[in-house]
Amino acid sequence: MPAQRHDVHAVDLNLDAQHAPRHDWRLDEIEALFELPFNDLLFRAQQVHRAHFDPNAVQVSTLLSIKTGACPEDCKYCPQSGHYNTGLGKEKLLEIEKVVEQARAAKEAGASRFCMGAAWRSPRERDLDVVVEMVGQVKALGLETCMTLGMVDAHQASRLAEAGLDYYNHNLDTSPEYYGEIITTRSYADRLDTLSNVRDAGMKICSGGILGMGEAPRDRAALLQQLARLNPHPESVPINMLVKVPGTPMENVEDLDPLEFIRAIAVARILMPESHVRLSAGREQMDESTQAMAFLAGANSIFYGDTLLTTGNPQVERDRALFDKLGLHPEQRDTRSDDEQAETALAHAIQRQRDDALFYDAAQA
Repeated sequence: MPAQRHDVHAVDLNLDAQHAPRHDWRLDEIEALFELPFNDLLFRAQQVHRAHFDPNAVQVSTLLSIKTGACPEDCKYCPQSGHYNTGLGKEKLLEIEKVVEQARAAKEAGASRFCMGAAWRSPRERDLDVVVEMVGQVKALGLETCMTLGMVDAHQASRLAEAGLDYYNHNLDTSPEYYGEIITTRSYADRLDTLSNVRDAGMKICSGGILGMGEAPRDRAALLQQLARLNPHPESVPINMLVKVPGTPMENVEDLDPLEFIRAIAVARILMPESHVRLSAGREQMDESTQAMAFLAGANSIFYGDTLLTTGNPQVERDRALFDKLGLHPEQRDTRSDDEQAETALAHAIQRQRDDALFYDAAQA
């Protein structure tokens, strides 16, 4: 029996490029976007993209694993999970000096943001002391900072924010319905709680998901719906293509059609018009044409460098050559003025969220 298709003409897609971001997208609306003719979808995504961004500027980040391996979580895609034998050894937390050295090299290579990832379920207090110092020293180089350390509570998020951390990454990975097929050691609610703690502490959010893990098309739509429901939207939305690592339960999963991946990029751009949509893990396996289509669909952020935590990433020279072919250039930011504007906007957004919550509580009383 053929899959049910949505009548895209019967659904109000609300695609006015100048319209304020929405947080109330229905699942049928998002599925209707996915089902648009490919050219129509990319055209609409381009309209939204050009209304909010320089269409030829790409934000460039570099990601460093500051603590690798032996993670207690059982994420079925991850080579760092201690549950699977992937040949990846356990490493201690990197020394601060080595991290700063890598950050300096990343800036010289053209990165504007330096992201640091640690394979923890949640950071311990003594580890957080070291991480806080890392943040301060990397920021002193003039780079934006981002970290992914697993789950953080309100106190931990507050410490990171006080240290000046700009972004915290915590992906939702997939839809709520499919999540239990991928991870059992933490819940979807745990992930949403971490994002809430990060936002309440005043940091920006980096959150996205992984495609090609055997999920159904509806799961891809539901993942993007969850991200678009966050208010404000995540400032950075990484869309990852599964990197199949031998030794993980996902090593033999069927490949996702690249055009379905591009569709997800375009829909993410439409749903979250002011967010940076990052073409993230899996770029090593993509040819130039697929990457070019991703940029056309609204991707405007990449990780730059030789490795992405523990999986391959296109080398710097390859990326530079591709940028030259496509007429792209790294996004330039005046971090001080941009941060002041972003902090003001974020404070207003958080206050609106709290006011809405108080109104809801009063209405229910």
